[in-house]
Amino acid sequence: MKNNNLEFLKNDKLKKVFKSKGMSSFYSSLIAITCGLIVGFIVMLIINPTQAFAGLGNVIAGGFSGGNVGIANVFYYATPIIMTGLSVGFAFKTGLFNIGATGQYTMGMYFALYAAFMWQNVIPNAILWIVCILMGILGGAIWGIIPGLFKAFLNVNEVITAIMFNYIGMYLVDMLIKNNGAMFTATQQRTKVPPIASNVPKMGLNYIFPNTNINGGILIAILAAIILWVILNKTTFGYELKACGYNKEAARYAGINSRQKIIISMVIAGAMAGLGGALMILAGNSNIYEPINSLAANGFTGIPVALLGMSNPLAIVVAGLFISHLQRGGFYIQLLNFSPEIIDVIIGVIIYFSAFALIFKNILATLSAKNKKKKCNR
Repeated sequence: MKNNNLEFLKNDKLKKVFKSKGMSSFYSSLIAITCGLIVGFIVMLIINPTQAFAGLGNVIAGGFSGGNVGIANVFYYATPIIMTGLSVGFAFKTGLFNIGATGQYTMGMYFALYAAFMWQNVIPNAILWIVCILMGILGGAIWGIIPGLFKAFLNVNEVITAIMFNYIGMYLVDMLIKNNGAMFTATQQRTKVPPIASNVPKMGLNYIFPNTNINGGILIAILAAIILWVILNKTTFGYELKACGYNKEAARYAGINSRQKIIISMVIAGAMAGLGGALMILAGNSNIYEPINSLAANGFTGIPVALLGMSNPLAIVVAGLFISHLQRGGFYIQLLNFSPEIIDVIIGVIIYFSAFALIFKNILATLSAKNKKKKCNR
């Protein structure tokens, strides 16, 4: 009898696990990824049928195709898109769509560069990189607070202001850099290489991945994700932020200052994107910025990363690594005479199916709630 009860409890627990929010999100993401790979394979079949299977193999293998260097590159290129993914995902959790991550990313990059070049003789070398990163966070936060203020006090849709400030930020940064001789090389139309002391240290990862581009930025990104997860799920402050996202009027009725929470949400989202820009430009691989009046792609890549991670900070880390893994695969399929833009097609399809998965998930949740109410009324 005891054994039967134990078996029942085990089965009941398994059912709960598989019906849990986390598992349903995982299934949704898995379906979106599978659909994206299928569409990518069809495109490769149309372009070059004889190499399509090999091309798909390279895409799936991704960073592993390059061995130790390839895996290190996955971490290296994942760092900024994890940060912009956290920026977009955090805003989603609080009911806001931060499409301005690319402007905040660019502003964070500029603030970090400014500190690196202008303060290199003032701040001790040992802490210069820390100051640069803090400045990057500040730059992103400043650019995030502006749409937040418009939303909180004037009820202007944050999407509109964020898009506008993407372009304002891009042109402003380009202008400021071009007019600063300490940062800009006019003959080459790009910034100078940041001083070595401003580079993010390797933090021991160079021993695991010797002779690669990897640095401690990925560890900082993971730490940021953990902090955001704790804030959202384990603190009253995080609960209030999410409450404003679910229902602003109900939150206000419960005594929560919704205006304040909107502003804080956008500040945190902007800070995450700004940190991503700082970590990229201070990566220590002779990174430079070219003022070419073009929006930073890493800011927009954060959107599929956030969607694929269902706005869960920890899942966003995994999603960022996966997207970076696919992008490395895009690099290797060029050896088979395929265009690397196929990866953009795959990622685009993943975005659409991730969005559809969220819609279907909400519909199913609504239907399930209605069925439960009917059963209770009986």
